[in-house]
Amino acid sequence: MNDIARPKAILFDLDDTLWPIGPVIAEAERGLHAWLAEHAPKVAQAFTIEQLREQRMALLAEKPEHHLDLIGLRRAALEAAFRHVDEDLARLDGAIKHFTAARNTVELYHDVLPGLHRLAEKVTLGSVSNGNADLEVIGLAHHFKVSLAASRFGKAKPDPGIFLAACEALGVAPGETVYVGDDLRLDVEGAQKAGLRAVWMNRTGSTAHLEAGIVPDAICRDVGELIAWLEQQLAD
Repeated sequence: MNDIARPKAILFDLDDTLWPIGPVIAEAERGLHAWLAEHAPKVAQAFTIEQLREQRMALLAEKPEHHLDLIGLRRAALEAAFRHVDEDLARLDGAIKHFTAARNTVELYHDVLPGLHRLAEKVTLGSVSNGNADLEVIGLAHHFKVSLAASRFGKAKPDPGIFLAACEALGVAPGETVYVGDDLRLDVEGAQKAGLRAVWMNRTGSTAHLEAGIVPDAICRDVGELIAWLEQQLAD
């Protein structure tokens, strides 16, 4: 590997890297709307799922600081909808609790659990996410020595600060750390600019990196390929 440090730690993105998030959010939003129909009917009658989503995106455009806390964004947008139709705000907490529970009902990609066990034998593991997954609820927290979420840290990917804070918490240098994620800009480019190596988890065989002009340190279809790449780095 010449002057390139051997990896001592791997940091993972969560959504769309360890599990698919699109179906989870879609189901959580359907479940939320059904809950609203029963517990806050004026909101459900006035707004479709799509309209609530549009309002949320409009609020994010107006106040981009909400990207640090997506549950906070959802709550603020839902509160505005409650107020618009004069619905009882006391029911807002129940709505958010219902959505959050559904949002954490994820189905891991088949390669994730066996892969994490194998990786943990070779390097220290952590996670850095812009999302609001609860790893304790999901059952993955014990796999990671450190887990940073943008909503609690106060900075979001691709800001180098959140990557560097994770490295510091793990006790490893950025150059000894590999970040693994599905998003070329937030994960790959963000991690590389912070001094980490970055693996693009490209489960679909996309060539988007070519158009984006981003060069990952490696491209893997699954955690098995990540393990093979890591073993090569450790052997060189």
